[in-house]
Amino acid sequence: MSRGKFITFEGGEGAGKSTQVRRLVARLEARGVEVVATREPGGSPGAEAIRALVLTGSADRWSPVTETLLMYGARRDHIERTIVPALERGAWVVCDRFADSTRAYQGGAGGVAPDLIAALENHVLAEVRPDLTLVFDLPVEVGLARAEAHAEASGHAETRFESKGVDFHERLRAAFREIAAVEPDRCVLVKAADTIEGVEAAVWTAVAARLPVHG
Repeated sequence: MSRGKFITFEGGEGAGKSTQVRRLVARLEARGVEVVATREPGGSPGAEAIRALVLTGSADRWSPVTETLLMYGARRDHIERTIVPALERGAWVVCDRFADSTRAYQGGAGGVAPDLIAALENHVLAEVRPDLTLVFDLPVEVGLARAEAHAEASGHAETRFESKGVDFHERLRAAFREIAAVEPDRCVLVKAADTIEGVEAAVWTAVAARLPVHG
């Protein structure tokens, strides 16, 4: 049996990734593809426990270096328990955030040294790398307004990163755009300010063009 495909969604707060993950999963499943939808931080019981630590509390609860170590602890558990087993049985994995989020949030926006993040990637990720990464891009003020509205409507408390301020999120957007520009063979920049249907069409165009979808 051939290895499954690994697709990741990346971008800043309020970019609409979760909605588009669900829509892509539905399209793939309609074509007979077994899909595992997952997220980071999280995606396994241990990683979900770490998620609760990282995404709640005050903006300064953890330093960027501590955040990086927590994220990679969660990521390793996620890889071992969810991602690798799914890929090895031939399923496709569609993940809301992965290693690029650490590069952007803790690295580009938080100031963590690139060599530390690169070393953790080499040891923790090993051969587990996305086949395709969709980087959702939209103006910071739009994303933060969406994120705030969602938090109020849902009542969830995972707003620690939203509270880090506009300057942080401008650095974050620039970091994601740089990742997409440096790795064009893996990454596709998606204009996330478009309608939900427009973004869905752009996502599907990228997937269909880069990965063989049968059915």
